[in-house]
Amino acid sequence: MSPSQVSELGPVDPSSLPGEHWDETESKAPWIVRKLAGSLTGRVVMSSYESFRAAGTSVLCLSPWGDSSPLLLPCIRFRDLVMHAVIAGTGGMAAVAAPVMGPVSDAVVSSFGDTIVVEMGLHAGFDVGSKIADDLIIEKSIKAVIPTHSSRLHTTSVKTLLVTLKYKHTMSDASLGFFRSSLHKDPSLFATVKDYLAVEKGWFSPYLFASNRRPVIPRTMQPDVIFCHGPFLAGDYQVGEKLLQESAAIVHLCEAPPQVELPPPAAEKPKDPYPKYRPISNFIARHRTPEPPSTPPAESASEAPTILPSPPERRMVMLLLGLKPHRTLWSTSHRPDESVINYMLLNGCPAVVLPAKQGCPLVAWDTITLEQLHKIGKSEGGVDGTKFKGVVDVLFEYLSLCVDWSRIIVPRDLEDDVRQEGDSEKVASNNVEGENVEPGSKHAVRSAIEVLVAGAVRSWDSKAVKEDVDLDRAGIAIFRIP
Repeated sequence: MSPSQVSELGPVDPSSLPGEHWDETESKAPWIVRKLAGSLTGRVVMSSYESFRAAGTSVLCLSPWGDSSPLLLPCIRFRDLVMHAVIAGTGGMAAVAAPVMGPVSDAVVSSFGDTIVVEMGLHAGFDVGSKIADDLIIEKSIKAVIPTHSSRLHTTSVKTLLVTLKYKHTMSDASLGFFRSSLHKDPSLFATVKDYLAVEKGWFSPYLFASNRRPVIPRTMQPDVIFCHGPFLAGDYQVGEKLLQESAAIVHLCEAPPQVELPPPAAEKPKDPYPKYRPISNFIARHRTPEPPSTPPAESASEAPTILPSPPERRMVMLLLGLKPHRTLWSTSHRPDESVINYMLLNGCPAVVLPAKQGCPLVAWDTITLEQLHKIGKSEGGVDGTKFKGVVDVLFEYLSLCVDWSRIIVPRDLEDDVRQEGDSEKVASNNVEGENVEPGSKHAVRSAIEVLVAGAVRSWDSKAVKEDVDLDRAGIAIFRIP
């Protein structure tokens, strides 16, 4: 694998990177440990520990939920109180059968279930917009279909998805990274005094903390994008794919990876119905004289080069996303062995699909919230102002470190427009060293970012957004997907 095919935002520690086979596996804690931590007493103890930890670091870091509150309440449901009341009333005998079903339920979920469960209502206007936009994006360029002033970027409906993400690991720190653009007058990553108490950069933290991945975001840092490499969950891929499927409009700048067909399961050999009647000599290991090898000698075989399988290709989906707790408080979203969060999608903000390099972050989010994007639409020039251009430039610089330019698909009309305007020379001059960037690739990616940010900025006057979306818990998020 050439260095140009690996993202510059990959982990510094090589041991945390997947190997040549990209073995993306989840870490699993022992069942008894998860049951102890997920019990009512364990939840109270863990929440007390996290509260003491957050109180001790509240001056230096944001809380795990992305705010300034050091108090972290445990997730105690009504069913938990009823269960423990029955256990106490029966002298503890009701708890005898409950732990026995734990491994059985885990096996059933892993065999017949899935790592996420999605519940959503019917949004008629949202679905109609999705079909129309998909038909138009295929043949024409991005700007010709959805310009920044188009009425299609006006949000009229919000779709809410209640997603349950399952996991089997205990609480651990998330592997975070911080990116600050070089376009700022002060490129320093450290914040000033006036921004020290700001909490907007932690708007996406509930997604990580609800799944037992504790985000540690220092107050002294002022990043433009925060990205996370792990711990890895297969549910992250499924959440990203589900949000992509439910988006109202999708801008595809890469091809979907081919689906791998699993080989048919091997037929099981019939079991011996009478094993006890077999002679004892059949069960005794014997030393056999080794037969001469029929293959060529090892020297000639070792001369042939070993061909390693190439790592699977990944994509990225960038979209405007809103978060809400399951029931009023964020503690209700942090259940034992699962996180339950409401995700909100706007029909005026299309999703953008891009090819990802190896080592690309698992998830990432822009630290500018939807509330701050609405200020651009209200009083800072809208989509024609310098603030809007600055947000697009920062996102484009970040994505330039993650996009696999060799897999970008440029719409034909857009490529012709770039060549007619004479922008191809400018695009070629900005090529990353060691990469072959086709004319119009960077222009296509930048146009897609403009469309997404324009939809977010122009949603400031949407009645549906004001009623259904928490503006301080919404922004632009990026998921790595298969």
